[in-house]
Amino acid sequence: MRDHATQVLAEGFAFPEGPRWHDGLLWFSDMHAGEVRTVDASGESRVRFEVDAGPSGLGWMPDGTLLVVSQEDHRVLRWDGRALTGHADLEGVAAGPCNDMVVDARGNAYVGNFGFDLYAGETPVPTCLALVTPKGDVSVAAADLLFPNGAVVTPDGTTLVVGETFAAQLTAFDIGPDGSLGNRRIWARLAPGDVPDGCCLDAAGAIWVASPTTGHVVRVEEGGHVTDRVTVSEERSAYACMLGGADGRTLFCCTSSEMLPSLTCEARSGAIETVAVDIPHAGLP
Repeated sequence: MRDHATQVLAEGFAFPEGPRWHDGLLWFSDMHAGEVRTVDASGESRVRFEVDAGPSGLGWMPDGTLLVVSQEDHRVLRWDGRALTGHADLEGVAAGPCNDMVVDARGNAYVGNFGFDLYAGETPVPTCLALVTPKGDVSVAAADLLFPNGAVVTPDGTTLVVGETFAAQLTAFDIGPDGSLGNRRIWARLAPGDVPDGCCLDAAGAIWVASPTTGHVVRVEEGGHVTDRVTVSEERSAYACMLGGADGRTLFCCTSSEMLPSLTCEARSGAIETVAVDIPHAGLP
């Protein structure tokens, strides 16, 4: 296994999550600060807009409209560069705060939710992955998932892989022509101690996945073989990652020393850290 270490690109955030590379910038949600931000290659960061109920997953529609998950009120919002408007209401399907999201090339959004009160220490229970169509219609795409979290869509648009955090595995589905999911299967079980959070796909078909429990980001091949491990800065854990940069070979890692909302806003220990890797980004996000 190859080991890598990161460098800090930008810091001083509450809790960065949902990183996406788009038009030469890294976009991310500073979740507990209620901000969607960008950071450039020099480390300069700026607030793009605010989401009062807490932003999480991000993804672009085919027309360039940005979708953003609004966590606490169970909604997906649209941002056209000027204003936020409603896109979908997940109140009827989400059993906890809404979380990460991947948007496919047709504009279908797949949105996870906690399923329980994580911050109150409740016992994890199964929940669903929601499908939001380009028109904003909502349905259950897959049920009985243990904390559906980061997800990727393969470059051909036929397969979705989602991390089940409390099952410590990556679970794959075939994507139907209507966006429905089928042929559920285990893509990889993670090594003991690791759990999947935010993730991204590379051109060799492996998935980089952040593991908050161990603090690392690992590169996992289908079947579970780990080829690489990234160690982030001391006292921080990794919560999400994204491949980007001019050649798609920069791995951006969202890190923080705290997870509870009250502590993250006080500590402001969140950072974007980077490391160069060999194989570029592929697929979505």
